[in-house]
Amino acid sequence: MSNLSYSGSLRKMRAVLSDPVDYYLTLDKIEVPLNSIIGLNVKLEFHGLIQCIYCGRKTNKSFNQGYCFPCFRKLARCDLCIISPEKCHYDQGTCREPEWGEINCMTEHIVYLSITSGLKVGITRSTQVPTRWIDQGATQAQPIFIVKTRYQSGTVEKIFSRYVADKTNWRAMLKGNQPRRDLQLEKDTLLNKCESDIALIAAKSGEDAIQIIKSSKDTFINYPILEFPIKVSSHNFEKDPIVDGRLLGIKGQYLILDSGVINLRKFGGYEITFSVLG
Repeated sequence: MSNLSYSGSLRKMRAVLSDPVDYYLTLDKIEVPLNSIIGLNVKLEFHGLIQCIYCGRKTNKSFNQGYCFPCFRKLARCDLCIISPEKCHYDQGTCREPEWGEINCMTEHIVYLSITSGLKVGITRSTQVPTRWIDQGATQAQPIFIVKTRYQSGTVEKIFSRYVADKTNWRAMLKGNQPRRDLQLEKDTLLNKCESDIALIAAKSGEDAIQIIKSSKDTFINYPILEFPIKVSSHNFEKDPIVDGRLLGIKGQYLILDSGVINLRKFGGYEITFSVLG
């Protein structure tokens, strides 16, 4: 393959569930298929320009994976309650963007179990299944509840997090795939432990606010990886504007190179050139 180069403002990779997951590098409106170049040498070069992924403003520093500071301060999607949904304050009338909140938070969510760096509980909008699982590097996932709002899903997640991790150890996730587990058994065990607490939330929110998914199947996710790194070291465009090496695979939003890994989602809005070296 002859050398190919693509330039533009970086966005998170688009991923399509297949066996293995199909990945596309997104640079503005350009999409570069990545699966076919795994095993080849690639180079990513940051040109020193960062543009806010919301307003397009040039910024010296990126906040919350791609926003300028003014947008970081004003946008609801950058509020603390996105990280901690149980802290949602929409009903208090203080949401930064009520219309955005109606569409993204006051809508149906899924509470799920997955295997990333281990057993994990998480939440996502129904429309983000299975994208959310792929972005987190999950190899197995099963939904537990359909919940009416993000806040309610967050309160359920908080209860489950007493017994199951609600975060992924990204280094462990990139070192290999965890063994499969009986998620139905894990689900039943959790429900038994949390039954009274979940009942209290349901009583407060309404009978149809939290609905258990009784017969749900596991989703198994296979990633395009030639080999996992033994030691995980991460690249950072702020420290080194040129990242290169042999592309060994992709998992979550990480490119796995023989020189280290890079989380492309972290660098949303960075102007780069991506080159495939023949």
